[in-house]
Amino acid sequence: MSRHMPSEEPGTGNREGLPLLWAVPSWTAAVLGLAGSAIGLLAPELIYGRETPALFNAAIAQDLVNLFLVAPMTLLLATVAARRRHPSSWLCLNGFLAFTAYNYAIYAFSVHFGPLFLLWVAVLGLSVFAAAGSMASILRPDPKTLSGGQQARFPAWTLLATSALFTLLWLNEIVPDLLAGRPSTSAAYWDVPTNPVHVLDLALFLPGVFASGILLLRRRRIGYASAVASLVFLGVTCLPILVIPFVTQARGEAADWFILLPIGLIAATTLGALWRLLLAMRPGPALTGVMTVEPVAST
Repeated sequence: MSRHMPSEEPGTGNREGLPLLWAVPSWTAAVLGLAGSAIGLLAPELIYGRETPALFNAAIAQDLVNLFLVAPMTLLLATVAARRRHPSSWLCLNGFLAFTAYNYAIYAFSVHFGPLFLLWVAVLGLSVFAAAGSMASILRPDPKTLSGGQQARFPAWTLLATSALFTLLWLNEIVPDLLAGRPSTSAAYWDVPTNPVHVLDLALFLPGVFASGILLLRRRRIGYASAVASLVFLGVTCLPILVIPFVTQARGEAADWFILLPIGLIAATTLGALWRLLLAMRPGPALTGVMTVEPVAST
């Protein structure tokens, strides 16, 4: 019995690679993000000193993840994609850019106005435009449906289940608060009018993740492209949450260690689904940079 796994073939995929128009803002957002996270970690009281302990710890955890993972990976993946070495790196880049846009929107809207405000706004704008341009470029020009086997079903259902789970979790807090006529419970921990995570998730990211899962089940070309980005986004989003208890403990405060179990499980599931999807994908013959998916053949 022999098994053949699809592999990436040299010379296939988008021969133009990631356009420089979108590579430059990706690099710039990553470099500015590195600088901002370093400053935030070196001078936390200056940058986050007016925040509540919950928001202070969350910001430090986010800076750690951005400094040591997200910004370096954005730089690396943008470089690899721009130089046309590995199409799947291009797909993953979109997830890191979406994660960056998501978190810098929270910085820009929820952290008190201060020395890094313009930097946060710049990273937010650059990552949004880079993500939109990158996704548009990778889908150009052929919107055909991809053929595929069963490999995409687990990643697709992971996206659907995760987006539904977080929607129910947020509504489980929001609806009782609204019915009781009281302020948002979670927003009070950050001392902000509304929880920015709820706004971004319910308005943009969770509907996008859900739509990506549906399109992947239907084997749409945009579904494969967006599913990789969505799984990267979901997996990496879990990491700051996993770091927060350690930051809290280091600051001599009571840490919520229980959160490590459910969030760790979600992170492992989404990253496992991402790995499975990437293994099942290979560059297609069209000059598009998106992968085709083939079933594993056995003889």
